[in-house]
Amino acid sequence: MHKNTEPVVEKNEMKRELGLLDATLLVVGSMIGSGIFIVSADIGRQIGSPGHLLLVWLVTGLITMTGALSYGELAGMMPRAGGQYVYLREAYNPLTGFLYGWAFFLVIQTGTIAAVAIAFAKFTAVLIPWFGPENVLFSVGSFGISTNQLLAMASIALLTYLNVQGVKTGKYVQLVFTLAKIAALLGLIGLGIFVGKNATAMQANFSDFWTPFATQVENGQIISRDNLTGVGLLIAFGLAMVGSLFSSDAWNNVTFTAGEIRNPKRNLPLSLFLGTLIVTVVYLLANLAYLMMLPVSGNPAANDVLGRGIQFAAEDRVGTAAAQLIFGSPAVVIMAVFIMISTFGCNNGLIMAGARVYYAMAQDGLFFKKAGQLNQHSVPGFALVIQGVWTCLLCLSGTYGKLLDYVIFAALLFYVITVASVFVLRKKAPNAERPYKAFGYPLIPAIYVVVSSAICLDLLVFKSATSWAGVFIVALGIPVYYLMRRSAAGERG
Repeated sequence: MHKNTEPVVEKNEMKRELGLLDATLLVVGSMIGSGIFIVSADIGRQIGSPGHLLLVWLVTGLITMTGALSYGELAGMMPRAGGQYVYLREAYNPLTGFLYGWAFFLVIQTGTIAAVAIAFAKFTAVLIPWFGPENVLFSVGSFGISTNQLLAMASIALLTYLNVQGVKTGKYVQLVFTLAKIAALLGLIGLGIFVGKNATAMQANFSDFWTPFATQVENGQIISRDNLTGVGLLIAFGLAMVGSLFSSDAWNNVTFTAGEIRNPKRNLPLSLFLGTLIVTVVYLLANLAYLMMLPVSGNPAANDVLGRGIQFAAEDRVGTAAAQLIFGSPAVVIMAVFIMISTFGCNNGLIMAGARVYYAMAQDGLFFKKAGQLNQHSVPGFALVIQGVWTCLLCLSGTYGKLLDYVIFAALLFYVITVASVFVLRKKAPNAERPYKAFGYPLIPAIYVVVSSAICLDLLVFKSATSWAGVFIVALGIPVYYLMRRSAAGERG
């Protein structure tokens, strides 16, 4: 193995300020952003039936939990900063770890932070229209800077600054915003199920619960509704899961902060399980609430939220459409505030955790050397800053959405490879200390690898352009790796 799997003391000592509650809230807070309020519209168009809509979210939750349960073994074995990067390096080789870190810095983490920051700014514009994306302050040719982008970058800069002040500051921000959004989301669920349920929606959804169909739209008009059966249904189901998987992503971010978690051998695996379980239950309840308030099937030309249904909620904002049935016109403002809280808290967790990966890479000589140093507050300050700078550039470029489409396949593939490393390390390091062993081994990890691999294959065949582009982005890291190795060897020589 590249390094001993026993816990090591970092050269620059990190402070173990995060307990079980903090780690669990980091999992929950990093997972819940704006996706749960939006992606059910696209799932509804792809899969049609209420039953399959819930099933997509259930299967996504189960896949996420099986992944988390498998990661628990790796987290217990190697409870130090860097998480997934470290696991891949130890199980396979430094190149595999670097390719993950390369894609992670280039797009996976930074692109996600940029997308969440832009979502925060867009919903802020509901309250303060001046921050709308159409308000361009400066432009040269096709390039322009809007107030929307400036606000997104300002939110990234603020959260980066707060996290540079120490892990304790970051954890308090996470605590406040995660508890606030869980309370608000549970409030919406409770009101939806017990107060806002609509007889018309329930009749439409529960009288024909399991008939799946794909809805094709062109120029704002429905051109076909095609029944789905057999292989066609399996393909559509896998493609429909892309949005729900993205909404359930970032659960592994807590492993990056292992160097700052108290009793990590216990608290890391437990926080992964508890966090993913909480989010899975909340997501299922949210979609049940949607189904009790809105019909899945709708018409994009309808003038009211019931007529548009889940499929064609305005701008895909299913959460806002559901809230409108409870609160009326103020719902738009209420949901905007709610999603601002949710996205701000989500980005705090992503920003805090992401920098620890670059810190671990830098200590291996595979990132900017200064990123491997801790500041006076015992956090990787330079890594946080360089992450923030690159993320802001992605916000300005406007390409983060396209880049995220490209790397969704690659990100899922890295999850598969990481869970497979449970099997690799059982062979490679059979005597290593394992405070927690993967639940249901070998069946549960094997199920994750098989199901996630099937989704990867689905994406590779039916979203081939973006999937192969993601492979290309990752492959670009190979020459970079060898250049950095050569540079590091030159410095030592």
